[in-house]
Amino acid sequence: MKNLFIYATLVLALAACQNETKNSKQNDMEQTTEKSAIEKLLFSYRDALNTSDVNKVMPLYTNDGVFMPSNAPSAIGQEQIKDSYEFVFKTIQLSNIEFFIDEIVVNGDYAFLRTTSKFTTLIHANGQTVAEEGRELFVLQKTSGQWKISRYMFNKMK
Repeated sequence: MKNLFIYATLVLALAACQNETKNSKQNDMEQTTEKSAIEKLLFSYRDALNTSDVNKVMPLYTNDGVFMPSNAPSAIGQEQIKDSYEFVFKTIQLSNIEFFIDEIVVNGDYAFLRTTSKFTTLIHANGQTVAEEGRELFVLQKTSGQWKISRYMFNKMK
């Protein structure tokens, strides 16, 4: 009887360890899937900026998104964000944007993404082209199964 009790305890302990390992692997797979989806969002954003296309930028933001550009007021909500990007694209043309991901942290339906970037800016007012470097912080929200930009702030490093 004593041996049966020990055997049953070992079987239960082993089963608990296997469940924990299984849950950990499942969480790792889910994190990898979410991070891949976030990278896809970032690449879509990069492509929208490289083509100066407001219509490609807008679907990437949540309805209550906030765009906080350097040296400019915050744009809150779809209408202000659209106006802000239209102003940006009339003022400058971004090209050759490359994002370098420093960190992605996912927690439920929210995530943050920290990046650095290199790009070229053509200033329409004077025709000058400038090589620039930036750093960005994105707060992302998953809505209807899609990651979107909820808050976005950047500044220039160079």
